[in-house]
Amino acid sequence: MASELEPEVPAIDQSLLECSAEETAGKWLQSTDLTREVYQHLAHYVPKIYCRGPNPFPQREDMLAQLVLLGPMEWYICGEDPAFGFPKLEQANKPSHLCGRVFKVGEPTYSCRDCAVDPTCVLCMECFLGSIHRDHRYRMTTSGGGGFCDCGDTEAWKEGPYCEKHKLNTSEIEEEEDPLIHLPEDVITRTYNIFAIMFHYAVEILTWEKESELPADLEMVEKTDTYYCMLFNDEVHTYEQVIYTLQKAVNCTQKEAIGFATTVDRDGRRSVRYGDFPYCEQAKSVIVRNTSRQTKPLKVQVMHSSIVAHQNFGLKLLSWLGSIIGYSDGLRRILCQVGLQEGPDGENSSLVDRLMLNDSKLWKGARSVYHQLFMSSLLMDLKYKKLFAVRFAKNYERLQSDYVTDDHDREFSVADLSVQIFTVPSLARMLITEENLLTIIIKTFMDHLRHRDAQGRFQFERYTALQAFKFRRVQSLILDLKYVLISKPTEWSDDLRQKFLEGFDAFLELLKCMQGMDPVTRQVGQHIEMEPEWEAAFTLQMKLTHVISMMQDWCALDEKVLIEAYKKCLAVLMHCHGGFTDGEQPVTLSICGHSVETIRYCVSQEKVSIHLPVSRLLAGLHVLLSKSEVAYKFPELLPLSELSPPMLIEHPLRCLVLCAQVHAGMWRRNGFSLVNQIYYYHNVKCRREMFDKDIIMLQTGVSMMDPNHFLMIMLSRFELYQIFSTPDYGKRLSSEITHKDVVQQNNTLIEEMLYLIIMLVGERFSPGVGQVNATDEIKREIIHQLSIKPMAHSELIKSLPEDENKETGMESVIEAVAHFKTFFFPPRKPGLTGRGMYELKPECAKEFNLYFYHFSRAEQSKAEEAQRKLKRQNREDTALPPPILPPFCPLFASLVNILQSDVMLYIIRTILHWAVEHNGYAWSESMLQRVLHLIGMALQEEKQHLENVMEEHVVTFTFAQKISKPGEAPNNSPSILAMLETLQNAPYLEVHKDMIRWILKTFNAIKKMRESSSASSVAETEGTITEESSRDKDKAERKRKAEIARLRREKVMAQMSEMQRNFIDENKDLFQQTVAEEASNSAVLDNSPMVSDTTLTALGPAQTQVPKQRQFVTCILCQEEQEVKVESKAMVLAAFVQRSTVLSKNRNKVIQDPEKYDPLFMHPDLSCGTHTGSCGHVMHAHCWQRYFDSVQAKEQRRQQRLRLHTSYDVENGEFLCPLCECLSNTVIPLLLPPRNIFNKLNFSDQPNLTQWIRTISQQTKALQILRKEESIPNIASSKNSENMDELQLPEGFRPDFHPKNPYSDSIKEMLTTFGTATYKVGLKVHPNEEDPRVPIMCWGSCAYTIQSIERILSDEDKPLFGPLPCRLDDCLRSLTRFAAAHWTVALLSVVQGHFCKLFALLVPNDNYGDLPCILDIDMFHLLVGLVLAFPALQCQDFSGISLGTGDLHIFHLVTMAHIIQILLTSCTEENEMDQETPAGEEELAVLALYKTLRQYTGSALKEIPSGWHLWRSVRAGIMPFLKCSALFFHYLNGVPSPPEIQVSGTSHFEHLCNYLSLPNNLICLFQENSEITKLLIESWCQHIEVKRYLEGERDAISYPRESNKLIDLPEDYSSLINQASNFSCPKSGGDKSRTPTLCLVCGTLLCSQSYCCQTELEGEDVGACTAHTYSCGSGVGIFLRVRECQVLFLAGKTKGCFYSPPYLDDYGETDQGLRRGNPLHLCKERFKKIQKLWHQHSITEEIGHAQEANQTLVGIDWQHL
Repeated sequence: MASELEPEVPAIDQSLLECSAEETAGKWLQSTDLTREVYQHLAHYVPKIYCRGPNPFPQREDMLAQLVLLGPMEWYICGEDPAFGFPKLEQANKPSHLCGRVFKVGEPTYSCRDCAVDPTCVLCMECFLGSIHRDHRYRMTTSGGGGFCDCGDTEAWKEGPYCEKHKLNTSEIEEEEDPLIHLPEDVITRTYNIFAIMFHYAVEILTWEKESELPADLEMVEKTDTYYCMLFNDEVHTYEQVIYTLQKAVNCTQKEAIGFATTVDRDGRRSVRYGDFPYCEQAKSVIVRNTSRQTKPLKVQVMHSSIVAHQNFGLKLLSWLGSIIGYSDGLRRILCQVGLQEGPDGENSSLVDRLMLNDSKLWKGARSVYHQLFMSSLLMDLKYKKLFAVRFAKNYERLQSDYVTDDHDREFSVADLSVQIFTVPSLARMLITEENLLTIIIKTFMDHLRHRDAQGRFQFERYTALQAFKFRRVQSLILDLKYVLISKPTEWSDDLRQKFLEGFDAFLELLKCMQGMDPVTRQVGQHIEMEPEWEAAFTLQMKLTHVISMMQDWCALDEKVLIEAYKKCLAVLMHCHGGFTDGEQPVTLSICGHSVETIRYCVSQEKVSIHLPVSRLLAGLHVLLSKSEVAYKFPELLPLSELSPPMLIEHPLRCLVLCAQVHAGMWRRNGFSLVNQIYYYHNVKCRREMFDKDIIMLQTGVSMMDPNHFLMIMLSRFELYQIFSTPDYGKRLSSEITHKDVVQQNNTLIEEMLYLIIMLVGERFSPGVGQVNATDEIKREIIHQLSIKPMAHSELIKSLPEDENKETGMESVIEAVAHFKTFFFPPRKPGLTGRGMYELKPECAKEFNLYFYHFSRAEQSKAEEAQRKLKRQNREDTALPPPILPPFCPLFASLVNILQSDVMLYIIRTILHWAVEHNGYAWSESMLQRVLHLIGMALQEEKQHLENVMEEHVVTFTFAQKISKPGEAPNNSPSILAMLETLQNAPYLEVHKDMIRWILKTFNAIKKMRESSSASSVAETEGTITEESSRDKDKAERKRKAEIARLRREKVMAQMSEMQRNFIDENKDLFQQTVAEEASNSAVLDNSPMVSDTTLTALGPAQTQVPKQRQFVTCILCQEEQEVKVESKAMVLAAFVQRSTVLSKNRNKVIQDPEKYDPLFMHPDLSCGTHTGSCGHVMHAHCWQRYFDSVQAKEQRRQQRLRLHTSYDVENGEFLCPLCECLSNTVIPLLLPPRNIFNKLNFSDQPNLTQWIRTISQQTKALQILRKEESIPNIASSKNSENMDELQLPEGFRPDFHPKNPYSDSIKEMLTTFGTATYKVGLKVHPNEEDPRVPIMCWGSCAYTIQSIERILSDEDKPLFGPLPCRLDDCLRSLTRFAAAHWTVALLSVVQGHFCKLFALLVPNDNYGDLPCILDIDMFHLLVGLVLAFPALQCQDFSGISLGTGDLHIFHLVTMAHIIQILLTSCTEENEMDQETPAGEEELAVLALYKTLRQYTGSALKEIPSGWHLWRSVRAGIMPFLKCSALFFHYLNGVPSPPEIQVSGTSHFEHLCNYLSLPNNLICLFQENSEITKLLIESWCQHIEVKRYLEGERDAISYPRESNKLIDLPEDYSSLINQASNFSCPKSGGDKSRTPTLCLVCGTLLCSQSYCCQTELEGEDVGACTAHTYSCGSGVGIFLRVRECQVLFLAGKTKGCFYSPPYLDDYGETDQGLRRGNPLHLCKERFKKIQKLWHQHSITEEIGHAQEANQTLVGIDWQHL
């Protein structure tokens, strides 16, 4: 774009500004041919206003368009000045009771789960807050843009359709009155004229397809030769491809290319070049050439500028129409009439039709403009909404085909309006009956899936990417089908019945194409080569699941429809099964004297398919016949007699056998595709219409046939018929041990078959199969899920099937079966550790069924384990008997007979026989367990029958009798009962004893019931006696075993302790040594060497003397122990230095040029400090060096191999601590207390403050003169000597003396290393160990780290010297000692220079001019600097002043300065509660000092009468300083802290003063040295800045400084979403930001993760968040991504991680990505935790750990967020 060198803004044509709207409108009113007039006006003016240059100027174009083009129309409509005309219309209009607010992208929408007719009914935030639904169970989501608020639509809500605001407008809704009665006739006519012309013009120009000529009536006389090269959006090419191509094609910069790409993506098109035709054509060819390699090329057109101008105005017109009709419903009605009026060409010629049918040819911007217009006009006018719905349905097929071939997302297609139309129940019904909508949708869907196999089934093989893309688009049709069916009809008309059944026919056709698709054949021999395509078929199944369920729900609502549907479904199934027995030789099976014929079919050899939707639909309808009792009311209308049960069960049975065989490992060679299919078949998303319906179909079949026949067919399908029909088959098998895996397979198949029988009899919880209702079904699901383990709400919801409204029905029943518990201590607050869990109520445990059919294998074993454990805890026996079941419905009642059928008993007897003679046969315990379960089920069933039997009825279920009979001749095997009694004592069945005992007990109970009912009192049967005696035997046996075990344990323990004793005796000396060492170690660790009970003083001549301690540490790398000494090899701690703004009071300060910046004086706003942290792990310096070199080498190798980032940045010196993997970027040397090394003897009286100041002043002056000497080269030595005479060297001061460095080379090297690292990170400069600022940065880091730790301790109300975590303690100790020793490796003159300058700030010195004033100094930084630089001066002083004296005087001096600082800035308001007590000496002293201050500041200070307030503010203000100083001197001099400060509680002011050898009345400092303090105070107050402050011209920090907190977040999350949805991207003119992100440190909203807001930072493009971290958090940021509800931590450009958000739903769970949509509320504890991480400077460390734990985080481009 930059290439065109023409004036950026062409001047405005004067003639345009002189146009008068009123005159033009007048001309039009007179005109006979209005259309021609208007068109001429447009032809003349539009090209003059729009498209005058390469770049659009929207503000100017809009202004001129309003003046010249739209103004006349508004005048014309109103017939007067529109400024008066429109308000009049608005007053006459009745406000609408519909809200109709169109949602912006990301705006919060609310759906009420109790009252919404379906989940698409939503409210905007304003309506929601004013509605009754805010107290209901609601769901909150963010809109994708484009829908509108349904407030006021009575069809969308079961109750509460109006919010407070719209309720007012409903008072007098007359039925469908015509809105035009409120408009004057003439206005109607004029509006009609202008709307007709303008709407027609807009449609014509937007759908115009020629590129270089206009419609005839818009052609201009003088035509320019200017063209645009117009680039269109598509969803195929990425941003990067477009940007790269544009840079090549129109040689623009990357910034401009990004701008173009962003606009193209947002508006759908953008001109990228402006000029004559060949010039634009050339750009077009480059773009096409560059993008046509992999995919279709980008769409580019060269268009004449006048066409683009008219199109731009066309869009402006449509939005103008939308705003005009907002004034009055009458105007809206006129626009609808104009839009839907048939044109001259008949069908589909109305303007609305033309727009819809051209939808896919329009660009994004044009589409969204006219969709918005449709929403605000057609969809808001109830009469025309119906007419529009009819047009939409008539064109449905074309619109959908356009959408499928188009590549834009659904939300940009007119097809997306289906959700606004089809979900309105009355419209949906009308469209079904009048337009046959159901059939149209299904037929359209079928047309798009044309791939079929020979049998006419869908075929998804060889699926290309393009077809997959199409298939995804075709699925949206299923969504439309769902919308149409979602609200069920209450009344049926004959028309509706007929049309619904037609639709049902079409639906059956669709299912017929799915019946048997994707068949599989077992691979034998070698593994399958290509995994077959299976996902498409399952995707289709999943999408259709709800539709199938809804179809059944519709059928259930009307008896006639149900009967018809059943017949149709059965006919289609018969057709699918045509040739069911053709050509197959029937086989005859016989067992126990029963025989049955069946076809020869082997699952493991033939084709079998998992997709059987027609059978499953029939099963569903069959259950409905039972549930709605149609089966009993109209049996004559139903073809039940025609049903062939073997046919019905055949396919579902094959499917279940397939699952069993896969489980038995027979299909291993078929690869993962089959495993995945089986997984989904049982998965909660599909099972309702797959697995569950197969079980029901089998139940249907069994209930209609002889159970013996069924069992034989089943044995045959399971390929187990041989085993059970040949008596000694098992024996033969086990003798041929060769086939281990065949035995294993058969065992698994037998287990699976028994499991299937258990399911067929036991699964009666579908309403219609058993006598239950829907809540019983869901209760049972929940009970079994919670039997596995307690679950969180979201986990439980996931394991339950959802209906079409995304509801599981859980909330209504959960209270009955579970308790909601929050598992932690204290139980008060959910949030920190966790989620609340649902725990099963104990009384529900008896409903547990071990063979529940929805358990996966893993879940079943977990559940079994959990339930047995529970029973053991409750001291019950561990049997898990089958639960008592509800009775079957009459249609399925005969199912129970399967349990007492001969074949079943035979199977049971056979397996028990194998178990009794357990050596000879191949059998398994789980087989036996299932048999016991079946026996238990049968006994429970019989017991139920006996309990509920009516008078005179005979119970035909006689299982108990049958199992007590011995087997048939010839081999008179024992009865089942006898075998159970044998097994009860079998030692190899310990686990099942309880179950067998339970069975025998139940058997006896049934026997008693039978006897009592037959009223014969026979003596107790021997059964009970044997049972009793066997139980006693059993108990004795167990007791004996337990005793043996106990004795064995005791013996082993005795042996072990004996061995231990011997070992200690042998190694006595070793042990004593260790004990001694431990004692000495603990003393070191305790850091409190024994000191007598005197008061402890941390500094000064009176400093408490601490005995020397030896410190031993172990290197984590070589495990060698070493003592820390001055002369030994250096030991170091891994450390992390970072810049920090956590304490900052002014984040906007930016260091312009870090190379020239002087950090000597820290401003009290602490705008940016340097923080050092450490994990506390110790290494040898040389071990660390080796380790770091290896990390570097590894990094270089990694770069050559692959470009994955690591979580640390080696180029910046980062590494992970070798032990704890904590991020580090340098090491701190471990040292002994450095002061003990430098301290010389004191052999004279120590001077007082005044004398000391005088001495030091002399020394500093002498040094300055000397330094000047050195800097001026010796011009003449004579001059020099004179100067030297002037220079009176103070007594005992030898400036030429240079002390020897006591440290070993390795320690010196480490001192330099850490110093340089601090300097490099703190100032963001290149390392340079010679730089004079290095020592300053080291002292600063020490001071800042101590301040931040003091802040954390104060915020948490913890004592200053309480038990600090040892890593903090080690870090502070090492850091302080390092800072105190660092001067030994710096240039002496440099450190002395720093000292002089710092000292001059407090004690004025003529040589320094521009020093900051006392208000602009952080006193603690000053103190640390002075104390740590002082030895550099003191080492040359041989007059006998000790270091301690210097420390004390420096400390007193700084403290005094700080008191003055506090008094100057303290703005103590007069407090009402004045102290009554007489003023103490402190108060009087403060008042006196304050008076002195007022005197020196020229009374600019306010007068303060009460000394009490002053003293209180001094004490409060100086407290943080005293605490920091106490920490500093404690670590510097190693004096243990007084025990009083180690506990929390009182303010410790006095104890601190004692420890720091200050008077309790701090003002005494001033009184003791009054003559010099007066001078000092005067000099401090004379500074010009102090005057400016007192006169109110500037601010200053006041004390104590407030602690920084993260911003306050709202309690309710939706207010955040709302705030974010109103936030538009600051760079791309009013466009909504896609990823609004909130900075939690300062509260700024940013437009993250988008090209528009990228900025350049240090030569790299970074996203808005990364850029913000550098300005707000010096590289570290904490953000909340509002749309995703996740917290984002960023550090630098390459590090970041997501962290769980502080918002929880009512179940104590977070909802990242807002998937569940439960209302979220702020959890204070979690937010505090995030704040604590920030305060502790642990964000970077947290990111490091997260990235190490989860490698995917490393691959994310964090800098683009």
